[in-house]
Amino acid sequence: MPQTEKTSTLAAAAPDTRILVAGAGGFIGGSLVRYFKDKGFANIRAVDKKPLSDWYRKTPGVECLCLDLSHEKNCRRAVEGMDEVYQLAADMGGMGFIERFRIECLRSVLINAHMIESAYRAGAARYFFSSSACVYNTDLQKNPKITALKESDAYPAMAERGYGWEKLISEMFCQEYWAERGFKTFIARFHNVYGPWGTWDGGREKAPAALCRKIIKAIDDGTNEIKIWGDGTRTRSYQYIDDCVTGIDKITHCEELIATPINLGTSELVSVNELVSIIEKIAGVAVKRTYDLTAPQGVGGRNSDNTFIKKILGWEPDIPLRAGLAKTYAWIKEQYERKKAGLKTVD
Repeated sequence: MPQTEKTSTLAAAAPDTRILVAGAGGFIGGSLVRYFKDKGFANIRAVDKKPLSDWYRKTPGVECLCLDLSHEKNCRRAVEGMDEVYQLAADMGGMGFIERFRIECLRSVLINAHMIESAYRAGAARYFFSSSACVYNTDLQKNPKITALKESDAYPAMAERGYGWEKLISEMFCQEYWAERGFKTFIARFHNVYGPWGTWDGGREKAPAALCRKIIKAIDDGTNEIKIWGDGTRTRSYQYIDDCVTGIDKITHCEELIATPINLGTSELVSVNELVSIIEKIAGVAVKRTYDLTAPQGVGGRNSDNTFIKKILGWEPDIPLRAGLAKTYAWIKEQYERKKAGLKTVD
C-alpha cells in the first residue's frame, strides 16, 4: 500500500514568500532555485561566492548576488528581507576533495555560524541547513555490507575528519538556535546526491559523475578501459537530484522536524563495481577495469535508513538508480562533447 504523505510544501505557502538559496552557484543549490522558480515563486535570491559566469545553473528572473558568505557582513546582506533561508553554501566535493582538503571543508563552519545568526537577526521564519551522511560514526561504516544508518547513529560522535565534523557541529547550531531562541531550523543529512547540472570533471565530482565521464572517455579514445578508486567493493546509496530538492521542501515545511536531523537519501545500496555495471548497460559497452588501491576511498559502506522519514513524511526518495543514471549519463556525454569541441560547459 502506498505511503500517505503527511507534510506540506512551500507551494502551500503564500506565493510572495521571499526565498534565499545560499550556495546557489553549486549543483544542489542551483537545482533548488530552479525547483522553487518552477513552483511559481518569484521572490528568490540566489547567492554564491563564484563569479556568475561560473555558476553551474542560472535561472532567469532570479536575483543573483556574488558574495563570500564566510564573512558576516555578506551574510547580513544575503538574508536581508528574506522569509526562508536555505543554507547550502560550503566548500566541498567528492571523496577525493574532502579527504585532501580538510581545512577548506572545516572552514565552512564560518559560513554556517554567520548565516544562522544573520537569518535569526533578520527575522526569517524558517532556516534549512544541508548536512551530510558524513556526520555518522565511521566505526559503524567499515564493512561494505553496512547496516543502514539511522539518525541516532551520529552519536557517540566519530564523524569523518574535516567535512563530517563541520556538518555535525553546524547541526548543533541549528538545534541550539531553536532551543534557546525559538528559531525554526531544519536539518537534512544528504546521502550522495547526483544528476544533471552537477560537477562531472575537475576533482570535485562524486562517483556517479566520475564513472560516467570515465566510461564516456574510454569509448571516445578507444581504450575501453577505466581506473576505479579502491577495489570496487565499497558500497553507497545514491540519490537523484529531483528527489533531493523535493525532500528539502518537504522537510523545511514539516513542523514535526524542527531542529531534528533526518536522513535524505535512498536505501538502494550498491557497490562501486555494481555502479560501473549499471553505467556500462546504459552506455551499451563493457569496459576493462583496473583498480587504484592508493586513491581516496572513504568508509567501507554507507546507506540510509529511511524508517524515520517514511514515518514522519509518509514519503522517501524513490527514483531508481538506473533511471537517474540514464539521465545523468546523457547530460555528461553532452557536456563532454561540448568540452571537446571547445564550447562552454558545466564542470
